[in-house]
Amino acid sequence: MDAIRFNTPEEKGKINSLATDILRNVRINTGFLLWMGFLFTLLAACLFAYLIQLRKGLGVTGLRDFTSWGMYIANFVFFVATSLCGMLISSVLGLIGYKWVKPISRIAEIIAIAFAAVAGLVIISDMGRPDRLPYVFMFGRVQSPILWDVTVVTTYFVLSLLLWFFPMIPDLAIAKDRLEGRPKFLVKAYEILSFRWMHHEVQYRLLGQAVRILLILIIPTAFAIHTVTSWLFAVTPRVGWDSTIFGPYFISGAFVSGTAAVIIAMYFFRVNYRLGKYLNAETFERMGRVMVLVGIVYFYFNLNEFLVPGYKLKTGDAIHLRELFTGHYAAMFWGIQILGLIVPIILLLFKQIRRPLPMLIISLFVLVGSWFKRYIIVVPGQAHPNLPIQNVPVEWVVYKPTLIETAVTVASIVLVLIIITILAKLFPVVPIWEMAEEESEKDKITQ
Repeated sequence: MDAIRFNTPEEKGKINSLATDILRNVRINTGFLLWMGFLFTLLAACLFAYLIQLRKGLGVTGLRDFTSWGMYIANFVFFVATSLCGMLISSVLGLIGYKWVKPISRIAEIIAIAFAAVAGLVIISDMGRPDRLPYVFMFGRVQSPILWDVTVVTTYFVLSLLLWFFPMIPDLAIAKDRLEGRPKFLVKAYEILSFRWMHHEVQYRLLGQAVRILLILIIPTAFAIHTVTSWLFAVTPRVGWDSTIFGPYFISGAFVSGTAAVIIAMYFFRVNYRLGKYLNAETFERMGRVMVLVGIVYFYFNLNEFLVPGYKLKTGDAIHLRELFTGHYAAMFWGIQILGLIVPIILLLFKQIRRPLPMLIISLFVLVGSWFKRYIIVVPGQAHPNLPIQNVPVEWVVYKPTLIETAVTVASIVLVLIIITILAKLFPVVPIWEMAEEESEKDKITQ
């Protein structure tokens, strides 16, 4: 007979205590309903804007012949970037052996699922004929980077979903008998999704092997998803995009935005879900160190992006850099670099700043700056095409997002919040069984 984990009175006591704390927030209350009502109302208004775009065409946006990629593609790149937080926290730090990431690994996977899922929908918003989307799968060419992008985004989403779900199976088995007062559909879902888990050691051994395989598989997939996204730009000779460092440059930027998103979510769950015991100040302090590390790497690639073309200063590069440094996009560019990257790195070097509330504020600046950074990458490079601009209206040359475009972009952000809210409210956001094991190991050390 296989040994059964969590079978001693001490282990059962730990499980009961952890389950009471963590499952306290797994419920449908008034606050949840009001928040979801607000999100769905906002989503309906934004989808109405998309219906206008669908009926009248992309002419209702600021997109024209010269600037054919605008806010939508910038948003897509941002969503793909932020989704990499799951790989960074669960796979890279987890496989290295950092046990402090256990309380936040599921939060990171929830964010990865939400952003990866909506990233695919963002592409549809940029299509004038979304009804032709199936053609990408039916008639897609292997030579096309767009087909590569669709493939890796889908694969990454599936792997992230499995990495979120597999480690949660023991928690569902623990929780299914502790859901008094919850809706019947939720109790039934826990019973089905727990797959009759009995906490046998052989089950945990097989689960560990499966999760480890997924952790290894998701690393090259995550690198591929943003490398391929960068190739959508880098394979063109367009000024500002024609670069050999775009792959690692995009990946390092993804680590920055993903880390910021996880810190923001950590603070929210710590305060609103009263999980300060698990999402403690030490975890924030360590995440602050991670932010400094990925921020410095990203700053290095930023220097490479502008120093090399600035040194050679070819005609096209000179025009592009002048627009960024002193021209139309100067305020946005310097705001991103200073407030969204340099100042956060400097501040987070001090331990006193690596506390929950300061970390939240800094991460908000970093995440907003990350979105505008994608805008800076996408839009200015199209403002000076290789062909001369002749006999066209000025609005075709100067890109300016319209209200319709902004509303459709907001819809994607709202969808991310809806997915995160549902997953975090209906399922435990902190792993119960893993935290129980962690506490047992600490008890053994102290004894």
